[in-house]
Amino acid sequence: SPMRALVARYLDAYNRMDVDAMLATMQDEVVFENYSASVLSVRTIGIAELRHLAESSRHLFSMRRQTIAAWREVDGCGYASIRFEGTFAVDLPNGVRAGQSIALQGRSEFRQHDGRLVYIADHSD
Repeated sequence: SPMRALVARYLDAYNRMDVDAMLATMQDEVVFENYSASVLSVRTIGIAELRHLAESSRHLFSMRRQTIAAWREVDGCGYASIRFEGTFAVDLPNGVRAGQSIALQGRSEFRQHDGRLVYIADHSD
């Protein structure tokens, strides 16, 4: 579907850590949300805020990959089951060390308008 192809372009850019290519898939008024255990932890409104978040978090990983494990579309919304894998590039305050890897299962919701993403929500447990 066109929505699935758009999301695939976004994830490809994310996996390559290409912020410009990520943002090229989005409307200027895009809203991004991140939920951890059903609690909203991050929300950006507009492409400038999302660019700041993307550029400031990119350095945390030497490698990161989101893969779609399952996909469905309902009423114009795309729902993906996502497998996330990453290798940390830096030591973090919580004790994580550079070189450590993580693998998580999550899910993401996407909405698009005029061929670009207008809403992205990432959920992890």
